[in-house]
Amino acid sequence: MTARQKWSRVLVVVGLAAMLLGAVDPLEGAFVILPAAALVAAGAFLTGSRYRIPLYWSVLQIAVGVAALIALSVMGGIGGTTGRSMWWALLLIPYPVGWLMGLIFGVRQARERFA
Repeated sequence: MTARQKWSRVLVVVGLAAMLLGAVDPLEGAFVILPAAALVAAGAFLTGSRYRIPLYWSVLQIAVGVAALIALSVMGGIGGTTGRSMWWALLLIPYPVGWLMGLIFGVRQARERFA
């Protein structure tokens, strides 16, 4: 096993664990999930995995969703007396979709390299 493969294994395992840990509190965990997804993508990059492109997209989706989450939080949230309808929550969809994509393709990456 080469050094690249060893580092890839470490990055993928640590990244997947942090993505699961960050999901305990999605708002505060966003600052754990985003770098964790980047670690998984970096692990896929090191070995040239066939899953690296979907993992790059998952990082991008998580980043867009987290940016929307922060922007809506700064603006005072949605619903209630804020004057913004609950439909604004649709801007948050890339976050959970990217997280789920990252988990699915990260586990596939792990299975591909560790099996």
